[in-house]
Amino acid sequence: MTLSIHKKLSTLLLGTTLLLGPTSCSDFLSETAPSNLTASEFYTLPDHAEAAIASVYADLRFVGNGNGIFSSNWQLLEALTGTTTTETAQNSDLNNLYSLVQDGNTGHVVAWWNGLYRVIAQANLVLDKVPGITMPATQKAKILAEARFLRAWAYLHAVRLWGDIPLITKPQAIYSDDFQPTRAPQAQVYDLIVADMVEAEKLATTANLPWIDGSGRVGMGAIKAQLARAYLTMAGFPLSKGASHYKLAADKAFEIITYANANPGVINLFPTYLEVHRENLENRIEHLFSLQYNTAVAANPMDNMYPNFQAVTYAGQGGTGSTVPTSSFYESFEAGDLRTKDQEGWFYTTYFTNGNGARFNLGKPYIFKHFNVIANGTSGVAGTRLNNLNVPQIRYAEVLLLFAEAQNELGAPTQAAYDAYKRIRDRAKLTTPALSTFSQASFREAVWRERWWELCFEQITWYDMVRLRKVFNEKTKGFDNFVGHVNLNSNATLQEKHLLLPIPRQELLNNPNLKDQNPGYPK
Repeated sequence: MTLSIHKKLSTLLLGTTLLLGPTSCSDFLSETAPSNLTASEFYTLPDHAEAAIASVYADLRFVGNGNGIFSSNWQLLEALTGTTTTETAQNSDLNNLYSLVQDGNTGHVVAWWNGLYRVIAQANLVLDKVPGITMPATQKAKILAEARFLRAWAYLHAVRLWGDIPLITKPQAIYSDDFQPTRAPQAQVYDLIVADMVEAEKLATTANLPWIDGSGRVGMGAIKAQLARAYLTMAGFPLSKGASHYKLAADKAFEIITYANANPGVINLFPTYLEVHRENLENRIEHLFSLQYNTAVAANPMDNMYPNFQAVTYAGQGGTGSTVPTSSFYESFEAGDLRTKDQEGWFYTTYFTNGNGARFNLGKPYIFKHFNVIANGTSGVAGTRLNNLNVPQIRYAEVLLLFAEAQNELGAPTQAAYDAYKRIRDRAKLTTPALSTFSQASFREAVWRERWWELCFEQITWYDMVRLRKVFNEKTKGFDNFVGHVNLNSNATLQEKHLLLPIPRQELLNNPNLKDQNPGYPK
């Protein structure tokens, strides 16, 4: 998508030069160099708008960028959960995350702050400049809907990570009044997120967006799902909006479920778990929204997650082993859960030498959820060595569990909530007790467990821990209070301060208006 838009823009600029025809030397010397276009000169054509929104999408991929030896940015939201550990321990910043001793200098913390605010800045430019471009109304509505969604995506991450944060909604320059912004209360940030998503939904209707866009751009399903996710978060901590927002979350998620039930060929669960990470099924069926990867622009960044110093890929013995599942988390799944079956679910315990040779035993489980068999090889089939697999951000499985949880919080599990929950377990080949056996409390924890098992290693679990103030206890299969829970991967204890990340130290130095560091962290 990014390449095609940039190609179109380059062609457009070249074509414009050719159409000018013969010019005098003085005319040529007085022209503005195309590489020195200002914002006022650039945002004038539909292709400029397309290029601008493409740049926002491209910036989302900061999540997969490297962060020192054997580490990537996405590990921030996995290392903290306690469900993974490392076999290398060579990256000091990553080690600090595993040990829960991160501070304002930790590389992953800094990268997420910078990456999210870069997305916000790019989205703000689109929202500020594109309305003034003369272009077809549906095309404009589509681009503005996408920009609203992407800005809300970034703010929803940021507010959950840092709490009160700068709320920037206009392009900034050094002469801007809010060039050094203060921190806005979390409630105001959530208000903007909801306003953006509600407006995105309206614009998506105007633009007649598909429920899932096969090109990887935002569709109606992603918009509704992200709005439901925001409502669910607001219902829990720290805003504690309660029943009103559980209902908003349930109703919005049910809109997706209703559409999916009527259109199972458009939105559905994949029949098997292998299909969740197959290149030829990207941006389809279960994948409502993903970070887009293609080796022509950027290859899939999850290489820290599945290789493990053993010959499981075309590259032979290698990998990093910096994110591997803890044995306690793997063993917490119910007996017979298909998600734990070797090379069929989320884990693998054997693979094929050099990707396509003889099967060998790995000695322990490793993460298979993001393993690309097309790129790395499988039994008797050599890998392509080109990892074009996307990184999921919103799957339909999450929508089902979101609805089940939110609906139950309105009083008791309903048949519709039970059906959504049961669909997740049916695919795992698990027997689900009858609806009549559940109380509101027991159904609540049953859904939470499924969220831990179904959505693991997708940068979601940490946010569940923070909004619920609860953590899955892998030994008891119950839930501990967040504060005081011991992460078994490191024996580190979660404290009150861990509910928020530290503000990057350099930001505090550069912007005195940010004032105090988050509680519990060095200033």
